[in-house]
Amino acid sequence: MPHSVLSIGELSARSGVSPSALHFYERSGLISSERTSGNQRRYRRDVLRRVAFIRVSQRVGIPLRDIRGALDSLPEGRTPTKRDWSRLSSLWRSELDARITALEHLRRDLDGCIGCGCLSLKSCTLQNPADELGCEGAGARRWE
Repeated sequence: MPHSVLSIGELSARSGVSPSALHFYERSGLISSERTSGNQRRYRRDVLRRVAFIRVSQRVGIPLRDIRGALDSLPEGRTPTKRDWSRLSSLWRSELDARITALEHLRRDLDGCIGCGCLSLKSCTLQNPADELGCEGAGARRWE
């Protein structure tokens, strides 16, 4: 086997990503493979960097559709470089900042929410400040 390609097992071992996740990434258009005459998948070595890019992006909460859009924005669908990551991460920064703010708010107010259940009590400062949803009736009205 040429050293320039990896089997799915080798890609999985090197990337730490399960073969089923790699198949999912491929079906989702995030990575691609070539087929041997025996119909086995073979991945170029640069797919390792794409998988790393996908995993880091997922870890910080970027949805797969946005990751795919970012990868599709690269010239000729090439593997992202450090410069690409810097550019793309700056585009995602405001979204990440908003998520961090929401999580900090949740952390501050979580004590009052434990056991609430319906999230429409007058004391719920997370999703129903000042019981705004109370006029719509009893029970849960929304989450997020």
